[in-house]
Amino acid sequence: MQRGILFLIGCLFFVQIFAQTNGFTIEKNNVATPVKNQYRSGTCWCYSSTAMTESEMLQKGKPELDLSETFTVWNLYIDKAIKYVRRRGTTRFAEGGLGQDMLNAVANFGAMPQSVYPGIGKDTVMNHNYKMEGELKAYLDGVLKKNEDTIPNGWMDGFMQVLNGYLGQPPAEFDYNGKHYTPKTFAAEFVTQKPSDFIGLTSFTHHPYYTQFVMEVPDNYNSNAYYNLPLDEFIQTVKDCLNKGYTLTWDADVSNGGFQQQKGIAMWTSGKEDAKALPAFTEHPYNAAVRQDLFDKQYTQDDHLMQITGIVKDSTGKEYFIVKNSWGIRGPFAGYIYVSMPYFAINTISVLVNKKAVPSKVMKELE
Repeated sequence: MQRGILFLIGCLFFVQIFAQTNGFTIEKNNVATPVKNQYRSGTCWCYSSTAMTESEMLQKGKPELDLSETFTVWNLYIDKAIKYVRRRGTTRFAEGGLGQDMLNAVANFGAMPQSVYPGIGKDTVMNHNYKMEGELKAYLDGVLKKNEDTIPNGWMDGFMQVLNGYLGQPPAEFDYNGKHYTPKTFAAEFVTQKPSDFIGLTSFTHHPYYTQFVMEVPDNYNSNAYYNLPLDEFIQTVKDCLNKGYTLTWDADVSNGGFQQQKGIAMWTSGKEDAKALPAFTEHPYNAAVRQDLFDKQYTQDDHLMQITGIVKDSTGKEYFIVKNSWGIRGPFAGYIYVSMPYFAINTISVLVNKKAVPSKVMKELE
């Protein structure tokens, strides 16, 4: 455990020193566990919300804990399969999800450490080139096609054979630090956060401000709802949450030329020339109308979820969010990326955060 804590401190120290020597000054950076790698899988929703959960445990003074993302993914594939079959293939079955899905999985199925259930291949368990999703869906479609008027008994057997062939079957019981647990008893002791402790926030003009709506993105298979704030208030609320010591799960579009992990910077670009020049160009002013237009045209999509941990300024005083990615140790900031405010304003789908982090004034507006 001591070695893990020293590694965590070392990573944070490296990011801070590197930032300061490259013209950046860290204003606030909250505690986080080491950067992980989701490999070739669409499970960023699980990595980002797990990272936020692990950070909250550290914030509360608990020892560092590496939770098994594979256990969450395993359980939610089963959940998605049941919904898909019962609804005769009319619901979404895919790898994707949103931050609330991980929280709900822990509440419903429990949790376990990475050391207990790393899955087949351990840290490379997700490195399956997207083949698993296709095989699982093909199996479910076959079940429905062969049984047009009924759901046959035992349909799950073949599904579980494919799923466990890729991920391995998690243990029903396990020992950890000298104690015996089930996934639910482990979660009750270590992962005390509940889904109701968190709130989803966003900013769009196609719904009234200060109301709640179900986010219209394909991966929202559980119909998770978000509260809608004016854009400037939304951005300020994210800063306020960080300054209170909390981290957030961030859902965003990263498919554009402005998100450059290899440079450690994300900026709002208006074309290929800006992308080539990044970061040596001037970003355009952002506003809610442009943001909404790009979302309506589906240029902005929910590509990727990450963890926002802090705020940094460059030599001109311009602010960026410090974001922990799940693509391994890449780029100048050891797997982190600095996201400019214009990039965040234009490309964000939503954030998820503990309600305690949100200023009381904002919470009252949402009542």
